[in-house]
Amino acid sequence: MTLAIIGGTGLNRLASTTRTSDRVDTPFGPASTAPQVGVVCGRDVIFLPRHGQPHRIAPHLINYRANLWLLRELGATALLATNAVGSIANAMAPGDVLIPHQIVDYTWGRQHTYMDTWPLEHVDFSAPYDAPLRDRLRAAALELRLDCSVFNSGVYGCKAPRRSIGWRATAATSSA
Repeated sequence: MTLAIIGGTGLNRLASTTRTSDRVDTPFGPASTAPQVGVVCGRDVIFLPRHGQPHRIAPHLINYRANLWLLRELGATALLATNAVGSIANAMAPGDVLIPHQIVDYTWGRQHTYMDTWPLEHVDFSAPYDAPLRDRLRAAALELRLDCSVFNSGVYGCKAPRRSIGWRATAATSSA
């Protein structure tokens, strides 16, 4: 498995990446920046800062289709994306970690799919996050004994170009 990591605000580089890919162009236009490639804990990793390098692309201007296409083309078979968002859940504090199980996507003003030509294909979005990957993230967070609460269930709500929010966070699994 080659893991792609899309870094959001606050995560612009991985120290363990050893080289930068020379690929940026895609059939959907340019990706945010050239991805960084390396090995983390014995696994191949491709890292892409979603807001570019340096941090310069506003959320509603990010070419998400190009970013995802490029990561897949470079061999990514799993994807982890980070973000820094607020929460309307009283149980969550700044710095807490949410591993969401569901998403509500309110975005508008950009392309939403690769499937806009014949034959049309429909993707099941009823369980958008990979359960085994979520389990591994939870186990790693608990093993690291992070100095924060880790929420193993919650709904991520996003609406670009405004800030995204995590809401309905439940099932706190760890608190240092």
